[in-house]
Amino acid sequence: MSLAPEHTRTDVWPGHPQPLGARFRVGPEGTEGTNFALWAGGAEAVEVCLFDEEGRETRCHLEELTHEIWHGFLPGVRPGQRYGYRVHGPWDPFAGARWNPAKLLLDPYARAVDGEFALPDEVYGHNRHHQPPELADTVRDDHDSAPFVPKGVVVHDTDTWVDDRRPKTPWADSVIYELHVRGFTMRHPGIPPELRGTYAGLGHPAAIEHLVQLGVTAVELLPVHQFAHEDHLLRRGLVNYWGYNSIGYFAPHAAYSASGTRGQQVGEFKNMVRALHQAGIEVILDVVYNHTAEAGEGGPTLSLRGIANPGYYRLAEDPRHYTDYTGCGNTLHVVQPQVLRLITDSLRYWVQEMGVDGFRFDLAAALARSFHDVDMLSPFLAVIAQDPVLRRVKLIAEPWDVGDGGYQVGAFPPLWTEWNDRYRDTVRDYWRGALPDVRDLGYRLSGSSDLYAWGGRRPYASVNFVTAHDGFTLRDLVSYERKHNEANGEDNRDGTDDNRSWNCGVEGETDDPAINALRRRQLRNLLTTLLLSTGVPMLVAGDEFGRTQGGNNNGYCQDNEVGWVDWSLPDDPTWRPLLDLTRRLIRMRREHPVLRRRAFFSGRRQAPAGIRDLGWFTADGKEMTEEDWYAPSRTVAMYLSGRDIPQRDEKGRPVTDVSFLAVLHAGDRPLDFPLPGPPWGAVYRLLLDTSRERQDVAPDSTHLGGTILRVPERSVLLLRVEPADPEIRAGA
Repeated sequence: MSLAPEHTRTDVWPGHPQPLGARFRVGPEGTEGTNFALWAGGAEAVEVCLFDEEGRETRCHLEELTHEIWHGFLPGVRPGQRYGYRVHGPWDPFAGARWNPAKLLLDPYARAVDGEFALPDEVYGHNRHHQPPELADTVRDDHDSAPFVPKGVVVHDTDTWVDDRRPKTPWADSVIYELHVRGFTMRHPGIPPELRGTYAGLGHPAAIEHLVQLGVTAVELLPVHQFAHEDHLLRRGLVNYWGYNSIGYFAPHAAYSASGTRGQQVGEFKNMVRALHQAGIEVILDVVYNHTAEAGEGGPTLSLRGIANPGYYRLAEDPRHYTDYTGCGNTLHVVQPQVLRLITDSLRYWVQEMGVDGFRFDLAAALARSFHDVDMLSPFLAVIAQDPVLRRVKLIAEPWDVGDGGYQVGAFPPLWTEWNDRYRDTVRDYWRGALPDVRDLGYRLSGSSDLYAWGGRRPYASVNFVTAHDGFTLRDLVSYERKHNEANGEDNRDGTDDNRSWNCGVEGETDDPAINALRRRQLRNLLTTLLLSTGVPMLVAGDEFGRTQGGNNNGYCQDNEVGWVDWSLPDDPTWRPLLDLTRRLIRMRREHPVLRRRAFFSGRRQAPAGIRDLGWFTADGKEMTEEDWYAPSRTVAMYLSGRDIPQRDEKGRPVTDVSFLAVLHAGDRPLDFPLPGPPWGAVYRLLLDTSRERQDVAPDSTHLGGTILRVPERSVLLLRVEPADPEIRAGA
């Protein structure tokens, strides 16, 4: 295919090297236009390519080069203009050089993207069909890719977030709700059909009403950066539904826009954020800066590979190949200043111009690698720590990658919170009867001090979760012991085999009422454990009312009913009680500071009552000894003292609360549990019993300290404690 453009434009003014990207502004003598600036270290020439409504291309040579940034001002180019780059340079894959001007490249700083990524042969910089195939990536392909790739769009940047009504919820008070913009809204009957699957749909009052009634304080959105689909999925008629395949770090994913893709998606995203903020809900983005959609050396040439392959990616000792710490074929070389700048510029943009409140970093350990090893003094972490914008937002690490030494749970520095997979595994194991003792459970319930009580970190450094987007849903966790991913087209090889699940006796759905009742009880146990634990709880959309994926534990390519939230469930009498319980538990967290502590428990006896701020009891009602932690047990009771919270309110007054006793019993037979007597408590009032479908308090729910409490099998009992000391009881 000919590379001859329809037209070559010569009125390219010098412009400026800063800021990077395409920025509409007023130039010399009051002339409106767009300044283009692209870092392309090692390139020999750069062309900006403009496209009209019929797809005709006009090329504009950028003549100015400042510190490896090619730049120029194009008068008359206004918002809505579609564009891309062609970058010239040597083709020498054995040296890591993969420049190919036949390939139209997406601007890494594009604020909006118009068009879908398909992956025909033309978008590959190399000849995919060269023989022998093992050398195919070394042979350049000269077919023009412009007709087959999306284009960047010039937008009108506002530079600042004009609505400063951010909720600013303290970490300790946060309850995170992980959701997929499309999957959460696609089947919601209260959202107009034309808005389902979009940012406008998530900002619709019907969607926000559920979040507010549930009581969550933040939504964590699966990736909304512009992403592309992998070739192996497209060939099977599937797509990358989750979106962990980013290619545009400044652009909201265009397919989630109801209003248009010529820049309208930017405004629609901002309106969604404003609507959520007005409801008191923060917006956290799941971001994928560890790799891009260009994959390994056999992948397509879409952006960074064709701009400056050696400057953006970690190359192997043989620079023809890529160092892969992500399992996706490539890893961004964050040690390089231009890559670090790309990431931090993107983060600041989403905070300052798009209004978001924080980020969850996918495979964050890959970002913390200096040259090879994970380094908690790495440039990336150092820059974040001193950045006046980024150090003030919520920062969540997925603290691992797939490389050697990549598992770093508990190792990230202050300012960071972490997905705590040890919490997930421990709670799952406890309720399925696979824990040898309760040592690990004690740490997880009380904030994981063994992982986070260093360097000034707090209990809210632990983001506690039982399920996430990756893995079984909560309902599937108690319904399946094996993954059932056949629909993914990978012969059920994909997805983890380490599910730590228990199907309660039958694999998959069943009509057996006893098994179904047990499964619902286990769901109540898991949710109650999560929401009573110290730390920041994270729920997954739909788990609060029994969403299922039919046993698929890797629904990354299921853009259909498998991956979408089923909104018929909240009205189903079978599942409505689970939703009611979840709302009640979140409300209890909000009302009781003892459930959302800002400091770790000391475990020491406190005055005046002479009890500990955190007490642990065995199945026979006695305080646990060191030996008890190592003994096999299916029962543990946790006493949370509301009199001993090391916290003051805004006026400096001590924060106090009621005290609670939580009895967790994973045994398959009822337990007679002696309630701790004085000084721990005089009277215990039952608030919650997960053995019941509905949480109506029974008439005989008041018990004296020292008496026997019947604990049903596989249940959690939560009791409010009336102090033994009369003066304390009167004050409470």
